[in-house]
Amino acid sequence: MRDIGLLIVSLGIILIGAEAFTNGIEWLGQKLMLGAGAVGSILAAVGTALPETMVPIMAFLSGGVGPEGSDIGIGAILGAPFMLATLAFFITGFTALLFRRRNLPLQLDAKVVQRDLGFFLFVYTMAILASFLPSQLLKNGAALALLAAYAIYVFLTLRASKGGHKQEDLAPLYVATRTNNPSLVMILVQIALALIAIVFGARGFVNAVQPIAVSIGIPVFVLSLIITPIATELPEKFNSVLWIRRGKDTLAMGNLTGAMVFQSSVIPAIGIALTPWKLDALALWSAFLALGAAMIPYLSLRRKGVIFPTSLLIGGAFYLFFILTVFRFPIQ
Repeated sequence: MRDIGLLIVSLGIILIGAEAFTNGIEWLGQKLMLGAGAVGSILAAVGTALPETMVPIMAFLSGGVGPEGSDIGIGAILGAPFMLATLAFFITGFTALLFRRRNLPLQLDAKVVQRDLGFFLFVYTMAILASFLPSQLLKNGAALALLAAYAIYVFLTLRASKGGHKQEDLAPLYVATRTNNPSLVMILVQIALALIAIVFGARGFVNAVQPIAVSIGIPVFVLSLIITPIATELPEKFNSVLWIRRGKDTLAMGNLTGAMVFQSSVIPAIGIALTPWKLDALALWSAFLALGAAMIPYLSLRRKGVIFPTSLLIGGAFYLFFILTVFRFPIQ
């Protein structure tokens, strides 16, 4: 009963933090005169990726490269892009259908999202293939290549964002409601407070979920691959729901796809450097499903130039398929 109460309280804290974060990020983008693509794919994506980024890092530091620390860290690394490409896409598509009541194409900057998904498919494939390299030296080279790829991605995204800024009437900044032109300092203060709330709430959620999962016999790797990312990816999911509801589809999708690029390049690079990075069949299966789920909206953008909410719903089927695989037909 105590764990259930902690779940509810933690969820509320994450919701409040996500609302304050989206408000602050929108003001930061306007203050820096950045387009929606850069705001969603870089500022929002990296900011909300912080909670789940800390999970593998802390696992590696506390568990070293031993089996348990390695399993938790690798599971958390692979769980983040898997959760975003499947469950988060499903929630975003469902939200669009719920609020618009029709299967209308998302009103987004197709070039931004297509670039994000293209980079994700490339760098995540590179990270997975690094598992098959014969020496740690080659794996460290792959880690450096992943970091370089993300640097290129940031450069291209910022360059494409030039001239894309649009002045918007935003809701007042929550920590400065009496002004229509809040200072950069106040904007950063609100974003920092929101991130603290998100991290605190996500940690409470994980602490409540873990005892329940362990009590029913869920393995450590499955816990870190499925259960933990549900909590740590909540910020991205909630942010995207809020932005879809407000008709800001580029911010909503960019928040997810930008986080996918960050978490399939920078974070795996850390894992490759700190662990033997040997992925088992279950880890490879989750990666394959994540790539397949991301390929659907990517191909839709390449062929039609749009993404329909129903195409995002397919991500839920990939997630469900993985859950059934784990619990009905365990992969050794």
